[in-house]
Amino acid sequence: MNIKITGTGSYIPSTVEKNTAFHNHVFLNTDGSEINSPNEVIVEKFKEITGIAERRYAKNHLNSSDLGFFAAEKAIEDAKIDPETIDYIIVAHNFGDVKYNTIQSDMLPSLASRIKHSLRIKNPKCIAYDILFGCPGWVEGVIQAKAFIKAGMAKRCLVIGTETLSRVTDKHDRDAMIFSDGAGATIVEATKEEGGILAHETASFTYDEAYYLFFGKSNNPQLDKDTRYIKMDGRKIYEFALTQVPQAMKTCLDNSGFGIKDVKKIFIHQANEKMDEAILKRFYRLYKTEIPKNIMPMSIQKLGNSSVATVPTLLDLVKRNQLENHNLNKGDIVIFASVGAGMHINAITYQF
Repeated sequence: MNIKITGTGSYIPSTVEKNTAFHNHVFLNTDGSEINSPNEVIVEKFKEITGIAERRYAKNHLNSSDLGFFAAEKAIEDAKIDPETIDYIIVAHNFGDVKYNTIQSDMLPSLASRIKHSLRIKNPKCIAYDILFGCPGWVEGVIQAKAFIKAGMAKRCLVIGTETLSRVTDKHDRDAMIFSDGAGATIVEATKEEGGILAHETASFTYDEAYYLFFGKSNNPQLDKDTRYIKMDGRKIYEFALTQVPQAMKTCLDNSGFGIKDVKKIFIHQANEKMDEAILKRFYRLYKTEIPKNIMPMSIQKLGNSSVATVPTLLDLVKRNQLENHNLNKGDIVIFASVGAGMHINAITYQF
């Protein structure tokens, strides 16, 4: 018995927010002081570092659970399964449903319960729960699905990553330009086919690193001090990722029984273009091997950072031949890897 991804789906919101939309923002330093640079310069430097030219925002009437439902429908259709046969629905997110223009996070009931309800699944033996694991949430959800299947507790799982980060950002913080909305979903199930999940690796660094990403006050001291927004220490996250992610990927690949030259694609969480490129360089440096051409598909330039949704969305795009110079063939070895709040890192070596 092997465990494979048999269906994928994603929901990319239709509202495009280009970088020029931030030219009229009032960006401030963390102490509330003005930044001594024109917004055009701030935005251009941001693009040079992150690679982001535009991002997607959900329409006002839609929430994270809606986006997750749309992606789940597509994954179920792609896998050609009866949703009543799903044993677990695992939904990764960070902030629950945050209605447009509000500040309250709503996670009662869980997003997984809401999505199961929207899918109209009657089977009470289909267990629905949420996972809060930062940006690596979808990858960890797949690892948990594998564990359930290996243990004989499930045969088929639906794993979803969904988020509306645009609703928890501080408009006075330059980092607000990074975040976006979206959802990706996969069907993970037992199969007699060869391949599937070959190895995985997960670690949580909390001793010094727990608060590299956190909820904090606005950079504008005149705003309500009790309202919190997503905040991050970008430099520390960058250094942490470059130190820990390549090593986790190497451990995961080494445990799979395959070598570095067998790897056809690497799907890294779309957090920052320069950071992902640096992770890739350090990973291949561990093997003293040059980086192959077109090894790392990227979507951040147009989709931004949608947290838990980036990796499954990227997978769906490549699987559907919607990214130039990227495709997947039967037997291909790939690596999924992510890093995020916690601080958590994880990786999966997978064969299609």
